[in-house]
Amino acid sequence: MGALRKRMEADMVVRGMSPRTRESYTAAVADLVKFYKRSPDRLSEDEVQGYLLHLIEERKLAWSSVNVAASALKFFFRVTLKRKEAEFSVPGPRQPQKLPEILSPEEVMRLIEAADNPKHRVLLLTTYAAGLRLNEVRRLKVSDIDSARMTLRIEQGKGAKDRYALLSAQLLKELRRYWLVYRPKEWLFAHPRDPGRPLLEHTIHRIFHRAKDRAGIIKRGGIHALRHAFATHMLEGGVGVHTIQRLMGHRDLGTTTRYFHLARKHLANTPSPLELLARPDSMVS
Repeated sequence: MGALRKRMEADMVVRGMSPRTRESYTAAVADLVKFYKRSPDRLSEDEVQGYLLHLIEERKLAWSSVNVAASALKFFFRVTLKRKEAEFSVPGPRQPQKLPEILSPEEVMRLIEAADNPKHRVLLLTTYAAGLRLNEVRRLKVSDIDSARMTLRIEQGKGAKDRYALLSAQLLKELRRYWLVYRPKEWLFAHPRDPGRPLLEHTIHRIFHRAKDRAGIIKRGGIHALRHAFATHMLEGGVGVHTIQRLMGHRDLGTTTRYFHLARKHLANTPSPLELLARPDSMVS
C-alpha cells in the first residue's frame, strides 16, 4: 500500500496528528492488509468490521487496542479513501459500577481541620460547602463571591456552563477571615509564587490527601469525595433533588438521583421485609 500509505501520512500530518498517533494508525492499516492479503481500498466495510470482530474474539486484544484500530481504519476509509459514510464500531469496555464511599459529616470536619494551614483549610471547606469540582474551586475569583445574594458564581464549569453555587453564612464568615489574612487580589486561591495564576491541580490533590491522611480517614476517593459528601448530606437534610441538581450543575437529573443510593436517611427509613413478618408472640393461637 505504498501510494496509499503516503496519502494517509500526508492526511495525518495536515491535521496535526502526533508522530505516535501516525505510527499507530499506519500500523493498524498494515495489519488489516496482512489479514486479508489485499489492498485496503478493495475491502468492503463489512470486511473491515469482520476484522475488528476477529481482533476481539480470536486475538482477544484489549478494548483500548481494538478501539485504536477502529479509529485508524475509520480515518483511513473516511479521509484517505474519501468514503464519508464508512462507520466501524467496537463495543464499549465493561466498567465495574462502584458507588463512592461517602464521608460522614464528622469525617468531613476532621479532614478540614487536619489541613496544614488556614489557606488549605478554607480551600477544602469551600469545596465541601458549595459542592464544587476541583477545577471550579481552583478557578474561583474574589469577584465571584456575592454576599448580597449569598451565592458563588461558577464561571464556565463542566460543559462550559456558568452557574451559581451555594454560599452559606458560615462559609462567608470563613472567607472574610481568610481575605483579611491573605488579601487575594484576583484568584481566591492563588499560586503562592505567582499570584496571577490559580493553584495547580496537583497541588490541590496533595492538599486533600495530606489532610485525609492526617485525619486518619481510610475511605477511598480523592477531593471529589467532598462534592459527593455535599450532595449526599444535602439530600439527607431534606433538600429537594431538583435543587441539588441546580446547585451541582448536573445536566441530567439521573446523575443527581444516584445519591438516593448513598443517602443514609433513605436506607434507614426503608424497612426490611423481615420486620414486616408477624412475630411469633404476637400471633393469635
